[in-house]
Amino acid sequence: MSGPRIGVLALQGDVREHVRVLGGLGAEAVLVRRPEELASVDGLILPGGESSAIDKLSRAFGMQQPIRSAIADGMPVYGTCAGLILLADRIADGIAGQESFGGMDVTVRRNAFGGQTESFETSLDVPAVGAEPVRATFIRAPIVAEAGEGVEVLARVEGGRIVAVRQGNLLGTAFHPELSGDTRFHELLLAAVRTAPRLSGPPRATGSPRA
Repeated sequence: MSGPRIGVLALQGDVREHVRVLGGLGAEAVLVRRPEELASVDGLILPGGESSAIDKLSRAFGMQQPIRSAIADGMPVYGTCAGLILLADRIADGIAGQESFGGMDVTVRRNAFGGQTESFETSLDVPAVGAEPVRATFIRAPIVAEAGEGVEVLARVEGGRIVAVRQGNLLGTAFHPELSGDTRFHELLLAAVRTAPRLSGPPRATGSPRA
């Protein structure tokens, strides 16, 4: 039996890195640029990149409302860096007119650690994925400035700033595990996909381009 079909929103950002991780975990990766491709998958990754650019492109490609609907319908979604911003209900410092897909009761702050030259790596304790620390890569990364009562905080950096959260089937990290070779957050997504009620419903449409 083939693995779950996981979409990677392929409008902008580090798409190939997520595709590579998914393939290594036995999942079928699908590049998602159109609503019919989104309708063919069981879970979705929102990659890192430029959150405002992905927002604009999602509207230009007619993807904003379908993704919002999929989130509301319970599709498991994992957002890294810019993807976390796109999952947030509130963006504290977005550019004029910037929107998100929403669904997660958090407020995020963009570029909270500084610009590209302030990128760094560190080890994080993340009990939800195991005892071994996560090697986390931060690149112009956001933080979660506020988290609602229903949001589970999975990780913080020194100083207490929140950098990984989960709410229901939604998962977000301010860092890039797909760059450090740690697959455990992707495994959390796959576990959510396998237990999601929608998997027991009618088969999804087929014929989407594969990565």
